[in-house]
Amino acid sequence: MPEITVACLDMAGTTVADDGSVMAAFAAAAAEFGLVPGAPGYDEAIAFVRDTMGQSKIEVFRRLLGSEDRARQGNRVFEQSYAEAVRKGLVAPLPGALETITALRAAGIKVCLVTGFAPVTRDAVLDALGWRPLIDLALSPADAGRGRPWPDLPLTALIRLGGGAVTELAVVGDTASDVESGRRAGAGLVAAVSTGAGSRESLAAAGAPHLLDSISDLVQLIGVGRTASR
Repeated sequence: MPEITVACLDMAGTTVADDGSVMAAFAAAAAEFGLVPGAPGYDEAIAFVRDTMGQSKIEVFRRLLGSEDRARQGNRVFEQSYAEAVRKGLVAPLPGALETITALRAAGIKVCLVTGFAPVTRDAVLDALGWRPLIDLALSPADAGRGRPWPDLPLTALIRLGGGAVTELAVVGDTASDVESGRRAGAGLVAAVSTGAGSRESLAAAGAPHLLDSISDLVQLIGVGRTASR
């Protein structure tokens, strides 16, 4: 196992549980364009959303809805719906996430949380969880150029956090897009967790070198000791 100095961890499904709020927000956005259960194209749209989970939300809407205006409108409704879920307290740390982040930083590994959400939504989640003091950086596609499955997010994290070679970078997520992003970045460690959108079969098919039951298993995989959560 190479020495890891920067860990790039996905949010929803990897470190954060949201009680299905992501799909509910997509459904609310789709309804704005008549894509409701039973309507022509609805099942295909939901399947597309599931297949692209983890990717930049605005990019998903561009591909789903066609025009830029429709994509921006859909993304606005999505962000508003998800923000409401955050206000209602429907987001929470996944088991072991806080302890894992704490253990990584105690071992000198810098932690970046990444997401396909817009920065305003990402920051609302971080504030709701009280996680800002616990991490070194948080990135959205708007901060890096392109979202997943491109390598921009993990590579931006490595650069901003002063990491060395890409072999010192760990990338962990719950979707095929997370896996592809880490592999494209040349990360020294790419792992997938089965607590989110991706099944173990789909994550293995995406080429995940390591399949973890949860984010808690990352501590042992990297080989750092646990510390009490703070």
